[in-house]
Amino acid sequence: MASSGKKKTTMAKLNRERRLRERRAEKEIRKQARREAAQSPAAEDERPAPEAPDLPSDLTAPPS
Repeated sequence: MASSGKKKTTMAKLNRERRLRERRAEKEIRKQARREAAQSPAAEDERPAPEAPDLPSDLTAPPS
């Protein structure tokens, strides 16, 4: 049964509440990702080491 009274919540308030719910959801996702990263520190050790860039041979030779 629908109410015949005026709508009491403005669109601005509804938008603020929606943004707040979205921010809280994003924060929870980041928090969960940090938890998962902390539980598996061995995963960081499995990453390959960054490769050194190829240098021209005249830069790699010792100065004479």
